[in-house]
Amino acid sequence: MKFLNWIFGGGRNAVASTLGVFMENSEAGAQRRADYSQATLGQYAAEFQAPRLGIFDRFVDGLNRLPRPLMVFAILGLFTMAMVDPIWFAARMQGLVLVPDQLWWLAATIVAFYFGGRFQVKSQQFRQSLVDTTAMVPQVLESIQKVQALRHDRPGLADTGTDVGLARTATETHDNPAVAAWKERRTL
Repeated sequence: MKFLNWIFGGGRNAVASTLGVFMENSEAGAQRRADYSQATLGQYAAEFQAPRLGIFDRFVDGLNRLPRPLMVFAILGLFTMAMVDPIWFAARMQGLVLVPDQLWWLAATIVAFYFGGRFQVKSQQFRQSLVDTTAMVPQVLESIQKVQALRHDRPGLADTGTDVGLARTATETHDNPAVAAWKERRTL
């Protein structure tokens, strides 16, 4: 008993303590990862909590939005200049021949990362919208059928079927005050 009391006694589990040196406690590891994720999200959230009302912040935000439109306008401008002044365009393109390959690779990497992240987000949003739209197809088809059933030129639309009371009310004449007033004016 003294041996077992020595191993498991003293308010601690010697076996668990010994194994804890060699293996991570999965529950404690999961808690550490959750705490780390919460701290990271808290840091990101804190960035957007403070109002950025200064002129400098607005200026920098505006600068961050400029590269995409400027690149597009530059490319369209080059296409335009190639048609308007081919000699000017050819001279500029000959200048690009002198740019070293390493600089082209760097520029391509920067542009790929700049547009790549946006492309990934937009393509995921597009795929989700396709899934949402596809899920709506049966409802849309049902709505189209209902609308087409209401067309005035559909054969049998006024058919009363086996409802005798409806057939009788559809064929009975009723005194319509507006029609009576119209007939009276015509006879005068």
